[in-house]
Amino acid sequence: MTTILEYWPLFVKGTLVTLELTFFSLIVSLMIGLFTAFARISRNAMLQKLASVYISIIRGTPLLVQLMYIYFIFPEFGLDLSPFWAALIGLSLYEGAYLAEIYRAGIKSIGAGQLEAAYAIGMNYSTAMRRIILPQAIKNVLPAIGNTAILLLKNSSLAGVITVNELMHTGENIAVSTFRNVEIFTLIAVIYWLLHYPLARFVSYLEKRMSNDSSKRN
Repeated sequence: MTTILEYWPLFVKGTLVTLELTFFSLIVSLMIGLFTAFARISRNAMLQKLASVYISIIRGTPLLVQLMYIYFIFPEFGLDLSPFWAALIGLSLYEGAYLAEIYRAGIKSIGAGQLEAAYAIGMNYSTAMRRIILPQAIKNVLPAIGNTAILLLKNSSLAGVITVNELMHTGENIAVSTFRNVEIFTLIAVIYWLLHYPLARFVSYLEKRMSNDSSKRN
């Protein structure tokens, strides 16, 4: 307990870095996912192919490899990134690929008749997508987006491999210097659980609400 109290400010700082990394990566990945989903359903064959290749590469390789590639290989091409920015880009690209498929599934779940009805009242594709299709699609996939946010929070722990001083990396450094592995890694696990719990409850609430709405419609 003395060790934990002594190093508590470092744990707090590491937790804040974890939250900051998760928050900004989620914002960026939501945008990447949306643009990639539109590319996937685009009539432009080149956009479809580029989006498919991006998703295949990201989903087909481990996040750890991607983080190390961005941090260690990119500087050889003149792009020298700080550990935090390398982690943010890596996490955003990784989560964006999964979110793209979530968005695409949500858009595909909306009946084609609604798009046709939008055309019938004079809307073009972009207006119909923005005002009618996309709001419904996002509502349908909110629980899946929430689960992605939870995974992102946990995946942020891999950023320690490229020396981002987030919670996990901070704990590892303290454990190496104090040899109090049980207390330190137990505390880290508890902190991650406390961070994830509100998100998990919110996702559960969304799933229950959507299930109730679906039952009422039927």
